[in-house]
Amino acid sequence: MIDAALAPETPHATSAVRLLLGKLDIAFDEVLDHHGLNAARKVQAVLLDDAVGSLMVLFPQSQLLDLNRLAELTGRRLTAVSPERLERLLGKHNLGLLPGLPSLTAAPCLYEDSLLREPKLLINSGVPGLLLEIACDDFKTLLSKASAARFGEALTSIRPNLDRPDDDREEITQAVQAFTARRIQQRLEATIEIPPLASTAQKIIKLRVDPNATIDDITSVVETDPALAAQVVSWAASPYYASPGKIRSVEDAIVRVLGFDLVINLALGLALGKTMSLPKDHPQQATPYWQQSIYTAAVIEGLTRAMPRAQRPEAGLTYLAGLLHNFGYLLLAHVFPPHFSLICRHLEVNPHLSHSYIEQHLLGITREQIGAWLMRYWDMPDELATALRFQHDPSYDGVYAEYPNLVCLAVRLLRSRGIGSGPVEEIPDALLERLGLSREKANDVTSKVLDAEVLLRELASQFGQP
Repeated sequence: MIDAALAPETPHATSAVRLLLGKLDIAFDEVLDHHGLNAARKVQAVLLDDAVGSLMVLFPQSQLLDLNRLAELTGRRLTAVSPERLERLLGKHNLGLLPGLPSLTAAPCLYEDSLLREPKLLINSGVPGLLLEIACDDFKTLLSKASAARFGEALTSIRPNLDRPDDDREEITQAVQAFTARRIQQRLEATIEIPPLASTAQKIIKLRVDPNATIDDITSVVETDPALAAQVVSWAASPYYASPGKIRSVEDAIVRVLGFDLVINLALGLALGKTMSLPKDHPQQATPYWQQSIYTAAVIEGLTRAMPRAQRPEAGLTYLAGLLHNFGYLLLAHVFPPHFSLICRHLEVNPHLSHSYIEQHLLGITREQIGAWLMRYWDMPDELATALRFQHDPSYDGVYAEYPNLVCLAVRLLRSRGIGSGPVEEIPDALLERLGLSREKANDVTSKVLDAEVLLRELASQFGQP
């Protein structure tokens, strides 16, 4: 066994540490520190602070502490306490190193949750070169008032180039591009311009994940937002849905015409869409934002129904992915107005290119990345973030692939009919095969939607034009 017990003459942990562990009734073995120990078991403790106060952070030595992730989690820009302050703290307890014992400091504690995957953990004893081996269950006792999170970067994923100088130029270029993207990410997270998720949207999200939600529940939420209620009723009364008789209420619209799933996702799409106004600037010849969104959602709705029953994803969620597929466009305009105007001008003179090339060239990041980030920031379903992020990759076959695959197919089908922006792109056989659709069936669905183009434009007009 690598973790050999110490010889009797080896120095022991300090009395302060022994006393603390004794009070908590935590058993431990003293172990010499050496390179053969598994770094995933070794607990690294650091003390950070900012203007708000101190924070102890615990993570395995097999990871790098990512301060940017920590800032995302805490909303604070924490840095290590000064050596002088740490020395004063350790001196009070006659310690040479900071042990992973939250009780020794008055600071709150945050720990990397991957630590609890190990059956036994090794913490600093306070004496250099000496570790204390503690069972995971006992370690949890030490963390009774601490919070778990994920903020570490596994060292196995960080590969410094130590022996390939010929690759330096390319890697430096990539690093500069990545840094630009990170600066934009920080801008997104720090800006006060990102609107909070509307209360109506928050209520609808809770209903989406509540298996016991009823029509009465969604009706009451929609009715508390007069503008949303009017739109739901207006949609149900539209000739596009060919409803029998007059629609007299939100409940009537849901029960007789639209159905629970469509209304809950339509309402959520509208609530999210209204968190940001349409940009005043836009590329010439562009399909109006809501018109493109509603066409895409309608085509996806038809494609989902046409899929083999066993393969169909959640219909309401695919519809929502269609409504919000271009949400990153609104976010680009909202957060980076000068850059957005420049993007519009480039789109106008580069009709042969997808917007992704232009946005990557000018910003180092695309609307799909930003849109997906915001979905995750707002705790929207993972399926939706995946749909936005990978919608232009026809070969994507990862988790929740059917959602971005459907968006990709719908967008390309509509572009082939002159709706949407960018060049017409081929629809690979493999994309259709993954969705269980024939090319003929996909085109038929698109034709049926466009047969109702006038009615769809009427629906889109309720949201105004950019």
